Amino acid sequence: MAHVELTTPMTEAQVRALRTGDTVSLSGSLFGIRDATLIHLFDRGRETRFDLAGHAVIHTAPNVRRVPRSSDYPAGYAPICVGTTTSTRMERFTQPLMTRCGVRVIIGKGGLLSGSLNAFSDLGGVYLAIVGGTAALETTWIEAIEDVDLDDLNPESLWRFRVRNFGPLLVAMDSHGDSLYEQVRCDAAAQRDAALASMGIRT
Repeated sequence: MAHVELTTPMTEAQVRALRTGDTVSLSGSLFGIRDATLIHLFDRGRETRFDLAGHAVIHTAPNVRRVPRSSDYPAGYAPICVGTTTSTRMERFTQPLMTRCGVRVIIGKGGLLSGSLNAFSDLGGVYLAIVGGTAALETTWIEAIEDVDLDDLNPESLWRFRVRNFGPLLVAMDSHGDSLYEQVRCDAAAQRDAALASMGIRT
């Protein structure tokens, strides 16, 4: 297991070098997306002016405050609380994010399912897990909200954050077919079966 510092955009080779159990800190641009963003992009045919190729996205709908545009607040928004939401309900969008937009990294909590794991293997991507309940800390890793698109969906707009040392984040699903969530599921099932067997209960 290693700690890796990456700057976006990233190459496929950089992402495929990551393995489950590694940790990652990101610098550069990070794009915030959530359910409505993805539905409008992929179900309703909307487009974004952002180039997401080689970039990371984070499942979030941030709490922000409108402020006058300035060098500190180029998009006219100040981040108040940028927390991460549960990823599984956005499972079906992993492959189109990668094939159509070129996204390499998805950040969220709770993990994704087998379809995403297959997409990561086929296309070269990873899922980076963040601990739930750490929104206040995450917000300190964001230097600025650089830009925003699809802002009629606010707060589920498409956000472009400027981040520095965002992390450490845990590589929970990699491009080699490994998933920490599947490992936990198998370990839990084995322990359950062992406990039931000790009580004479067959499964």
